Amino acid sequence: MDPVEALERLGGVADTATLLGLTTPGLLRGALLAGRVRRVRRGIVVLPGAEQALVSAARLGGVVSHLSAAQLHGWEVAFSPTHPWVTVPRNREVRDRRGTQLFWASLEGEPGPVTTPLRTVVDCGRRLAFGPALAVADSALRHRAVDLDELQLAAAGVRGKGSAAVRAVAGAADGRAANAFESMLRGHAVRAGLDVVPQHPVSLPGVVVHPDLVDVGRRLALEADSWEFHTGREAHERDCWRYTSLVLSGWTVLRFTWRQVMHDPDWVLGCLRFAATHSSGGQTPRISPGSTVYGRVCPP
Repeated sequence: MDPVEALERLGGVADTATLLGLTTPGLLRGALLAGRVRRVRRGIVVLPGAEQALVSAARLGGVVSHLSAAQLHGWEVAFSPTHPWVTVPRNREVRDRRGTQLFWASLEGEPGPVTTPLRTVVDCGRRLAFGPALAVADSALRHRAVDLDELQLAAAGVRGKGSAAVRAVAGAADGRAANAFESMLRGHAVRAGLDVVPQHPVSLPGVVVHPDLVDVGRRLALEADSWEFHTGREAHERDCWRYTSLVLSGWTVLRFTWRQVMHDPDWVLGCLRFAATHSSGGQTPRISPGSTVYGRVCPP
C-alpha cells in the first residue's frame, strides 16, 4: 500500500513499525525523500500537514492547535486536517489567513508552539463532531498523554459554546479503544443509543474473547473490520472462528468496514439504531426481505 494511504488509514500518524505492516521499506523511503510523508521525531511518521502547522503558527504568532496539535502529539485522528489548525491570541490582527484554519482564544498557560495535551483534547471536543472528537480523546488516553479524571474535571469546568459537547466526549472517552476507526464506530453507537464498551471480555466455551465493542445487556458485539490488519490465513481463520462462536453462543454480531464507518455514516447509524431498538438479550434483529431500510432495498 502507498505510505500516504496507509497513514490516512492509521490516523495520520504512526510509528515506523506499524506503518511497515501496511507498506514496504522501499515505498516508505521513497515517500520520505519526496516529502509526501515526514518524520517528526525518531520512529514517528506523519502526513506533511502536521509539520506545516508549526510553520504557519510561527508566521501568525500563534500555536498549533486542535487536530494539527493532536497529530504533533503523536495521536491517531479520524481524519487528517486539510489545512493547519492554528490558534492566535484574542487581540491578534491577522491580515492573511489563507491556507490556515484559524481560531482566536486566550493562550494563557500555553507555552507553545503546540497546545498542551489537555487543551488539545478540550479544543477538539468544542469544535469537532462527536466521533472525530472522541477519536482524539481516546488516542490521548491510549498514549497516556492525558488522565481520564483530569479530562473529566477539565470538561466540567468548560463554559460557553461547545461546553456540552466537551463534557459528552469526556464522559465517553476510553483509552481501551484500539484505534481511531474503532473510536468512530463507538461514536456512532453512542449516538444510536447503544451502551457499548471497548474490548469487553466475553466468555465463550473454553475461551474468553474481546470483540471491538460490546453491549452486554443486548448481547450485541460490533466489529470494526479492516482488511489491512486482518490479512493472512491465520488472521482470517481467527476472525471467522470468533464470529461463528459468538453467534452460536447467542450473540448478535454486526461487522462494519473502515469505508462504511468513515464515509457512509448515515447507513452505519441507521443499522445501529435498528439494532438498539430491536436487539434484546441475544435476539437477532430481523429485516423483512425486499423492504427499504436506511434508504436501501434489502436483498430477497
